[in-house]
Amino acid sequence: MLEETKDTEEIVERVAALDVGKAGVVCCTRVPREGTPGRRMQEVATYSTMTRSLLGLSDRLRDLGVTRVVMEATSDYWRPAFYLLEAAGLEVWLVNARDVKHLPGRPKTDKLDAVWLAKVAERQMLRPSFVPPREIRALRDLTRYRTDLVNARTSEKQRVEKLLEDAQIKLSAVASDIFGRSGRDMLAALIAGERDPKVLAQYARQRLRAKLTELEEAFTGHFSAHHAGLLTQMLGRIDAINADMAALDVRIGQEVAPYAAAIAQLSQIPGISPIAAHVIIAEIGLDMSRFPTAAHLASWAKFAPGVKESAGRKKGRGTTGHGNSYLARVLGNCATAAGKTDTFLGERYRRIARRRGKRKALVAVGRSLLVVIWHLLSAPDTQFHDLGSDYYETRIDPERRKRNHLRQLEALGFKVTLEATA
Repeated sequence: MLEETKDTEEIVERVAALDVGKAGVVCCTRVPREGTPGRRMQEVATYSTMTRSLLGLSDRLRDLGVTRVVMEATSDYWRPAFYLLEAAGLEVWLVNARDVKHLPGRPKTDKLDAVWLAKVAERQMLRPSFVPPREIRALRDLTRYRTDLVNARTSEKQRVEKLLEDAQIKLSAVASDIFGRSGRDMLAALIAGERDPKVLAQYARQRLRAKLTELEEAFTGHFSAHHAGLLTQMLGRIDAINADMAALDVRIGQEVAPYAAAIAQLSQIPGISPIAAHVIIAEIGLDMSRFPTAAHLASWAKFAPGVKESAGRKKGRGTTGHGNSYLARVLGNCATAAGKTDTFLGERYRRIARRRGKRKALVAVGRSLLVVIWHLLSAPDTQFHDLGSDYYETRIDPERRKRNHLRQLEALGFKVTLEATA
């Protein structure tokens, strides 16, 4: 039985495609042939990626009346051409290279790639990737750099712990944080030449003083001048990174000032701190019209299982794929934090973790967070309302038990009629 589809065969009349490299750009432009309906004219030219050359490319595209420019996401080389053409008022699409894969068996050159991309683009067979507006991109640069600094600081802290293990100083086995006030005082004393375990243990503060005996045992090692020199450099790098992060936090605070209302909205969600809200806004923006539904946002972020089926059999075991790593990291941290709260999201995390493991629970709760985030950002006046940690027990579990009992009784041959008590 034939069914009518909603697909429309629309050709983009004036389209350009760019094959972008580090030093050069190959541009294929396709426009209608004047006076000959159905025929196309094509121009392929190579430009430098220097600013003046790209400005010349922009002028040429405007002269030809190009309405859409399409380019592949090739490393970071696409950024200069994309930003410049976008500033010139052209509609620029960034597309996933996987969606434009060349047909097998055909030769591959930069020119042929540009022509192929133009032909696919003019037939409306591509979808644009999400590229946030300029002000969000500026915030994204700052938040991503902050994340990179956190990673660098973590690596340096791990080197410190390895160095202490090499010197048989077992401080991390006693203190939960060797970089707190007590730990830094102890490390400074080691660098200064103090080797007496009893003296070093006396630098403990507050609750750590209950472990003086263990600390004395932990400081019984062979810490040498060689270790002291390396430890000095490592702690210096950690302090420098902390200073850089403090300066970066000031700049991020200035950039997110216009988004104070959205940050306050997202901070209502369990597990999402203001810093996490900054990263989320930097990665997905504020305009949720880019994602028609919450499911589209979850799919773009790769927090929804992919569909892969062949011959009636599903393959891939429901894997989500690789999405935005910065967004995935912050959602994972938020899901972990939410799992420790007495809220609906916390109970959801614990229920799934018991049955299917923590990794699946992180993805499931991360997707729930994205759904809530989409609804909040889609309606700025909306406020978050927690369903409560007893949501499953009071609403879902009773219905599930009722259905199970009904099925069991019907399987035994009974016809069951339910009547609620007063």
